[in-house]
Amino acid sequence: MIGQGNLQTRTAVIIPCYKVKESVLRVIGEIGSEVDAIFVVDDCCPEGTGDYVSEFCLDRRVVVIRHVINQGVGGAVLSGYQAALEADCDVMVKLDGDGQMDPSLIRKFVTPIARGDADYTKGNRFFDLETIKSMPTIRLFGNAVLSFITKFSSGYYHVFDPTNGYTAISSTAARMLPFSKINRRYFFESDMLFRLNTIGAVVVDVPMAAIYGDEVSNLHIRKILLPFLKGHILNCSKRVFYSYFLRGFSIASLELVVGSALLAFGVGYGIYAWHSAAMEGAFASSGNVMLSALPVILGVQLMLSFLHYDIENVPKISLTRLFRLD
Repeated sequence: MIGQGNLQTRTAVIIPCYKVKESVLRVIGEIGSEVDAIFVVDDCCPEGTGDYVSEFCLDRRVVVIRHVINQGVGGAVLSGYQAALEADCDVMVKLDGDGQMDPSLIRKFVTPIARGDADYTKGNRFFDLETIKSMPTIRLFGNAVLSFITKFSSGYYHVFDPTNGYTAISSTAARMLPFSKINRRYFFESDMLFRLNTIGAVVVDVPMAAIYGDEVSNLHIRKILLPFLKGHILNCSKRVFYSYFLRGFSIASLELVVGSALLAFGVGYGIYAWHSAAMEGAFASSGNVMLSALPVILGVQLMLSFLHYDIENVPKISLTRLFRLD
């Protein structure tokens, strides 16, 4: 239980378990007294982690949830969220069972939510340039690329390290999320950011160190590259449509429409004029060049103006504070 003024925050920790039998008890043992409930989700683990925890864990806060069918990390976390909501918890922290996440940081993740400054907090391993030296080069590069792509698809341009699974969410925000629509596999963290933006949730990064041990990652770049790319393109398209056409219409909406049309016309006409001139063995006339270049220049300027508006258009008042009852 974490207190903020006259408010007491009932905190739960969600631990999705899949092949973490050797480390999960140590992780549970390092969780401090500020946590009120611990939900261990056995995601059809071949090692029988759920039974192992039930037999050897003496912590009375622990509740084991078992999946008959493997649902992926997202499915396990969502099951934990649902159980925590039913237990009237105010904040739910997701903590991996492989020992990569320091349980002593839980208070740092919960405090911004308890104060009403955020609805969702997530770890950022890139905050301290010295600590990222321990991160494998391929992961460093991959996370950096994904971070930039996720900024466009989620609308949270100020956050980084989107695949970081150390997160906390308020019950207020969690109850507003469409659990049935959230991706339950490796795209879970990125999809969560998109879903949070659609409900107007405030997201805050929490600096943390990158910790890597002898664990083997189940994430293979070749398997998730295309699904991730497809997911980000779809989410970006849906977010822009929801924000600028379905729920509202502003000058940014006009800039996007007109800028896209001008850019498409300029590029298309330029290709047509170049091809026609090439077929005739002549140079494109100055008129054709200007007719192509001018729409491209104007289109780029309008698109940059829209991007600036989109960057500034992030949720600023948390749902946790907005819906808090005094």
